[in-house]
Amino acid sequence: MKKETKGYLFSGSDLKKLILPLLVEQFLAVAVGLADSIMVSSVGEDAISAVSLVDNINILLIGLFSALATGGAVVAGQYIGHRDTARACRAGEQMLVFVSGMAVVIMALIYVGKGFILDTVFGKITPSVRSYADTYLMITMASVPFLALYNCGAALFRVQGNSRISMRTSLLMNGINIVGNAILIYGFRFGVEGVAIPTLVSRIVAAVVITGLLRRQSLQVHISKPFHYRFQGNMVARILQIGIPNGVENSMFQLGKLVLLSLISTFGTTAITANAVSNSIAAFEILPGQAIGLALVTVVSQCVGAGDYQQVRYYTRKLMKYTYIAMLALNLLILVCLPMVMKIYQLSGETTALTEKILIFHSICAIVIWPLSFTFPNTLRAANDARYTMIISMLSMWFCRIIMGFVLGKYCHMGVFGIWVAMILDWVVRSFLFVVRYMRGKWMEKNLI
Repeated sequence: MKKETKGYLFSGSDLKKLILPLLVEQFLAVAVGLADSIMVSSVGEDAISAVSLVDNINILLIGLFSALATGGAVVAGQYIGHRDTARACRAGEQMLVFVSGMAVVIMALIYVGKGFILDTVFGKITPSVRSYADTYLMITMASVPFLALYNCGAALFRVQGNSRISMRTSLLMNGINIVGNAILIYGFRFGVEGVAIPTLVSRIVAAVVITGLLRRQSLQVHISKPFHYRFQGNMVARILQIGIPNGVENSMFQLGKLVLLSLISTFGTTAITANAVSNSIAAFEILPGQAIGLALVTVVSQCVGAGDYQQVRYYTRKLMKYTYIAMLALNLLILVCLPMVMKIYQLSGETTALTEKILIFHSICAIVIWPLSFTFPNTLRAANDARYTMIISMLSMWFCRIIMGFVLGKYCHMGVFGIWVAMILDWVVRSFLFVVRYMRGKWMEKNLI
């Protein structure tokens, strides 16, 4: 510990200050998804299915913007470690403008392609589910540019080690969302609009607040005053060197889930609902790994910027140990509370039994395999090896998760549970290849700044 506090970039106290707000932030984000699904369950299982289908697009976009934001954060973090805060600020500004502009284009494309999404991507759904999905899609997609801006701003605060700001902004955003849901659904008896409208409003507020906070000139990474934007191709290229592979990886991951949704929809409403509820609760089960993965990006990017790979290995071991301890504790707690959670959803007996089967299987695998598959590779990404993680993740997803998902789910007649088994197979393959890459040390040969 003495060696850590004297010579290393992050003391135990620094890590605690970084990780704890991230845990709270991730919990809030997942809690809103769970609250949405519980509140909309009062409208009916068709509404749950519709919100779940559209939320896969929302998750796809969140993953894309988070990935691009991670690219900017890695570049800014490496400049911080290199003690060049002026270029760290420029990296942040370039990311904010570039990603926000991309988000406007994506929003327009989604509105133009709405019919294709509802009728082709979502597969065979009932008219009732389609109607709910149409309404929810039209409202929530208006929030896309604000979602992008918030994700970029939050990433810039985290990479400075100031995760409290992103946590507080998340608390505000998710508070607006949950309170708005309760008022509109239970008070005014709205349908899926009662979930969609608060989502839109909360994301607008969060984007405005976090952008305003970034104007503070005392921050290591901030928006300059007065703000005069000038496109810097070299800086954007550095951001995209990490952001594009990470974005492609996340987008392909969610696209794969959408492909499988078209198969799940053929299994009927029970399967769709069980899959939706399982996804909501499973998001809680991986929460510690996601939070510590964000911390790993901050820590490793600064260590790489300082050129100290001994610290990279030290903090990777330390944070992975934290991840496994937290994942074990949380998943055991969820398994104990699972029967009570199922009662809240008011599902049919058949849907409840299927959901419990999926979640017990997922919990066990989340404890053992998930950290190496998803938290661990953030070390490689923050060390400029994002292209490798992209290639492995995409190949594993298509061959293991999708192809085997169809084999097990459709042809082996395992239904939606077979798709979850294929997902775990994907985790196993990814984990093995990421560990091999790390042990061989080729990730230390990549240069970014």
